[in-house]
Amino acid sequence: MATREQRKPSTTKRMIIMLLIVGLLLAILIGWNVAGQVMQAKFRENMPVPPQTVTSTKVGYDQWQPSQSTVGSLRAVRGADLAFDVSGVVTKVNLKSGDAVQEGQVLVQLRDDDDVAAMRQAEAAAALAKVTFDRAKRQLDVKAVSQADYDNAAADLKAKQAAVQQQQALVAKKTLRAPFAGRAGIVTLSPGAYVNSGTAVVTLQQTDPMFVDFFVPQRNLGEIKTGQRVALTLDAFPDRTFEAVLTAIDPKVDGDTRNVRIEASAANADGTLVPGMFANVSIDVGDQTRQLTLPQTAITFNPYGETVFIVKPSDKKGEDGKPAQPEAQQVFVTTGSRRGDQVAILSGLEEGAEVVTSGQLKLKNGTPLIVDNSKSPKNDADPKPQEH
Repeated sequence: MATREQRKPSTTKRMIIMLLIVGLLLAILIGWNVAGQVMQAKFRENMPVPPQTVTSTKVGYDQWQPSQSTVGSLRAVRGADLAFDVSGVVTKVNLKSGDAVQEGQVLVQLRDDDDVAAMRQAEAAAALAKVTFDRAKRQLDVKAVSQADYDNAAADLKAKQAAVQQQQALVAKKTLRAPFAGRAGIVTLSPGAYVNSGTAVVTLQQTDPMFVDFFVPQRNLGEIKTGQRVALTLDAFPDRTFEAVLTAIDPKVDGDTRNVRIEASAANADGTLVPGMFANVSIDVGDQTRQLTLPQTAITFNPYGETVFIVKPSDKKGEDGKPAQPEAQQVFVTTGSRRGDQVAILSGLEEGAEVVTSGQLKLKNGTPLIVDNSKSPKNDADPKPQEH
């Protein structure tokens, strides 16, 4: 028993020594990691930040015309799909696809032989009724016929004349005339073809001037008035801007969309604009103002606000004693409306400040900058697509 009691302290001592050794090893490992992290942090703090190449521009004032932009659809001042009121066989087609036609010009003729013959017969009957009426009138003056005979002759004359007018109207329906001057569309008819009543045979469009229809929200209605200038741009003609004038405002607001329909008129003497085309519409509203402007590429949009990096002269000295490279400094700005490549700056910057326009993703406060404006971003108020 004594031997066992003497061994117990020895075993406990060995356990304590082992725990102390393990704890010491853990402390050494933890201390080593902490010291390594501290040294790395000091190294990073002392390590020089490499300069970044950026482009920049000076903030300046520009004349700014407030405008509203939307998308519209072009519509001819007059346009119609022409059709016959009656059915028949085509005998003549007096136009070709794309022809310019005058008001009243005969476009297509249907076979009307039977109708013309019936009209001649009605005219002959009306002529005989006129002779009979004139004879009855003379005889009534000398009391040779009764008043009833005279009234019958007068009524017969009117009936015969009405029959002539009816046949003339039927003959006229066999002739399709241009209701207004314009340009014809694609013509596919040929003589001998049978045409049903109501079937469009040719489209006619009067395209000078041209209307453009578009919608604006009701909240903007107070800024829009007839006579305002409207600028149109089309994808088909990227290098041109078409001038138009706002001519009409719908007197009611659409109950479903709460938008108001607007009509503008554009000159189209050369026929460039075509009905049905989409157009980008810009309406000048209000007077011109002076606004600080920047290229949109200079603005960084974040959930917490809009920022720019300004090029700030460094307070440090280089190894040669000269001023060090300029540094980046991030500032918050408030932006306004946009036009083309530009955005208006309402607050946060002053005129003459130098702002980074590209390369912001690599920057933070204090990053040294190398400014190279050999290839600067676009800063055009009215950009045009470039064909390569």
